[in-house]
Amino acid sequence: MKAFEYAAPTKPSDLLELLADYPDDTAILAGGTDLVPLMAKMIVTPRRVVNITGVAGMGRITSDSQGVTIGATATLDDLLESKHLANYPAVLQAIRGINSDALQATGTIGGELLQRPQCWYFRNGEGLLADAGRTVAVGDNRYHAIFGNSGPAKFVSPSRVAPALIALSAQARVIGPGPEDETLIPVEALFRSPRDGQQREHVLEAGQVLASIHLPPAADTASATYEVRQSAGPDFPLVSAAAAVRIAGGIVREVKVVLGQVAPTPWNAYAAEEALIGQPLTLETATAAGEAIAAQATPLSHNGYKVQLASVAVRRALLAAAGLPTGGFDS
Repeated sequence: MKAFEYAAPTKPSDLLELLADYPDDTAILAGGTDLVPLMAKMIVTPRRVVNITGVAGMGRITSDSQGVTIGATATLDDLLESKHLANYPAVLQAIRGINSDALQATGTIGGELLQRPQCWYFRNGEGLLADAGRTVAVGDNRYHAIFGNSGPAKFVSPSRVAPALIALSAQARVIGPGPEDETLIPVEALFRSPRDGQQREHVLEAGQVLASIHLPPAADTASATYEVRQSAGPDFPLVSAAAAVRIAGGIVREVKVVLGQVAPTPWNAYAAEEALIGQPLTLETATAAGEAIAAQATPLSHNGYKVQLASVAVRRALLAAAGLPTGGFDS
């Protein structure tokens, strides 16, 4: 590991000042579950590391008539234990799916959202895009993207919670680089598919920090997350889906479906949503929704199996949100 400076501010203003000194050579530390291994392997070599866990207010979870606000340094365990998240089962299910006491106790919601891709080419030092995607295209791409993979980025967005937050129309509050700079954007707008080696997989600029997440009131929206996994351990799922549905009079009036682990960003399953609007949510319509999005997949040479898994994940997330049997082991 390369030597680095370390700082632990307690005020947001001090945090932004520390980031401004070396805007392109500073790493933010929260739980450290992702950053520390990357630094140990010299994939990331910052000049300064800034620990944000002591910054006042950034770990709080609060609620009011406008919804729930989650500070970026709140741990995943904090979310599981919070009474404020009771009406957002998709978020809680995604966190429980991590199935690791250590990761849930130390990992933060901000770190979970902005963790770096698990792509083995990136983790082995071949760069985020691995020769503009050519290495992935001709190599072992079993766990890579089946959507949004026509460009150089073929890794999958690793966040397990982002699909649920996006399905629930969550917003992200970003502060910096200046002390007065503050922006509220949809969580889905945090992510991007980089086009070249100068871009990262999120849109935060140097000196900016994800400060909190805001969830609107759940109201009459039902939600669920469903993961297709190889094991019951902490390994990342092969495919996941989060669904948020509003049903009135037995008919789907509003629906949002977001896939995880299938594209360089959390993937909006618009085709699945279009197949459901105005229909009752049944096994047949949920199956049709899953098949509609699967038909749009563009698998690589070794990950075609993920197409069927995406269809299954969408179907089961929708059924779970509606309180219907999913046909899985958790039915």
